Amino acid sequence: MLFLELAQYFQRLEETTSRLDMADILASLFKNLGVEEVDKAVYLTLGEILPAFRGVEFGVSEKLIMEALSKACGVKVKQVEALYKQKGDLGDTAQELIKWEGRKLSLQQVYTELLQIAQTKGTLDKVMKLISLLKGLSSLEARYAVRIVLGRLRLGVGDATIIDALAVASGGKDLKSLIERAYNLCSDLGLVAKRLKEGGIKALEEFRVQLGYPIRMALAERVASAEEIIKRLGRCAVEAKYDGFRLQVHKDGQKVEIFSRNLERMTNMFPDIIKGVLQDIRAQRVILEGEAIAINEETGEFYPFQVTIQRKRKYGIEEYSKEYPLKLFCFDLLFLEEEDYTVKPFQERRKALEEILSNTNTLRASEIIITDSPKEIEAFFEEAVTRGLEGIMAKRLDAPYTAGSRNFNWIKLKRSYRGALADTIDVVIVGYYYGRGARAKLGIGGLLVAVYEPSTDTFKTVSKVGSGFTEEEWRTLKDLLERVKLSHKHPRVDSILDVDVWVEPRYVITVNADEITRSPLHTAGRTIEEPGYALRFPRAVSFIREDKNPEDANTVEDIIRLYQIQKRVSME
Repeated sequence: MLFLELAQYFQRLEETTSRLDMADILASLFKNLGVEEVDKAVYLTLGEILPAFRGVEFGVSEKLIMEALSKACGVKVKQVEALYKQKGDLGDTAQELIKWEGRKLSLQQVYTELLQIAQTKGTLDKVMKLISLLKGLSSLEARYAVRIVLGRLRLGVGDATIIDALAVASGGKDLKSLIERAYNLCSDLGLVAKRLKEGGIKALEEFRVQLGYPIRMALAERVASAEEIIKRLGRCAVEAKYDGFRLQVHKDGQKVEIFSRNLERMTNMFPDIIKGVLQDIRAQRVILEGEAIAINEETGEFYPFQVTIQRKRKYGIEEYSKEYPLKLFCFDLLFLEEEDYTVKPFQERRKALEEILSNTNTLRASEIIITDSPKEIEAFFEEAVTRGLEGIMAKRLDAPYTAGSRNFNWIKLKRSYRGALADTIDVVIVGYYYGRGARAKLGIGGLLVAVYEPSTDTFKTVSKVGSGFTEEEWRTLKDLLERVKLSHKHPRVDSILDVDVWVEPRYVITVNADEITRSPLHTAGRTIEEPGYALRFPRAVSFIREDKNPEDANTVEDIIRLYQIQKRVSME
């Protein structure tokens, strides 16, 4: 396929506001691609060059893009800057400036050149490669190539839409569960698409866990009491819930890779964890999960999350690893030697995990009890909270590891509910308001936020947020949102309310609120007969959650369940 044809598909996607139409357009695209093209097309459609866990980034600024356009088109940088100011989008700027037809490069050729730009170290070399690519592209192709390089493709396509399209393109919706399973085991939709194109249904049925490909992490439901845990799980394992970084560790001989909860490659950030893995694990090939938390080595006390978060950094890594050493509390085993452990019951996984930990230095098995007593769970919970931990996690003893899913195999209890909303909610920013009074000078005074609806791959509004940020944070937030602003509501956003500026649903923040109420103004949980749900008196309790993707935000189902818990407790 020519890259121009892909660009034409992108144009069609950009012009539609219907998710169903998007899936049909993508299905048509995937049908027309060869085995060696389909993975590249998937990555590019998602605005990536490789999956995020590969850690390959373009590292090209707006300034460098404008410099490349200037040299490629033979115009002054000031002219490019002026046009960009007028257009508000560098992709549109490139489309306006480029007057030639292009060399009709194939998708493969353009992808290879884009990958080379991303992998090139020096700034000058990057710019020269970008100039060379731009000279070979037509105006429409340049529009999307520039957006991809900047990380601002904005087609409105999410993973779930790609999965639906792959299923339709390959024979029907019944394939969807197999595609999802394969994706949950490798976090690489391009790889899944290629295997499907190459080997059909059988290739998906035989799909297995692989070292170096992070498994999408299992998620927990929440309840309000120890009694409800026992009611749902019976006799179960109960672990301390640590307030740190959730990490997935892959060990292949002497090679170690570390991935965050949102599948970001974090290997270079944690040299102390790498050293501990090599020293503490008696296995050659293993994938395990744990929670890394900073500990005061003199007192043995856990540092709060605000201290632990300082270990997530690109510079000063060695210095901070000495000042705030991490301990990794391991709680699950997903792969051992050549065997997939995700299919095994929790009790068996836990036993094998404890056996491969040779000592309790940097890596330690999480604290655990097995019980069917609400009183024992309550006592364990109170002790954990007293020690500064988040709470507890209860797990069904006979359950497999459900990659990428949230269900009642795992249940978290963070703190007691007392009739008000005591837990925090992770929400996605979908738009903002200019603000009034003192906020007017900042150009931003409030946010429209949403929660995720997995069944439709959409974001449903749940609140406006106007407090909790400092003035400096509002300024930073405005700058971030300016980079992802849209001229219309995003196709995946379902909102009755209007805003001053719509944005791409990219940034997650954590909020607290007094309670959850029913509201006709919001679409979370809204039906023809019933109004939606809303957060009452919300306030931000964190800035941007860099460890979470939009799809990692709380779901509509979470909001409904919290509302039911709140309602039940308030009646007691």
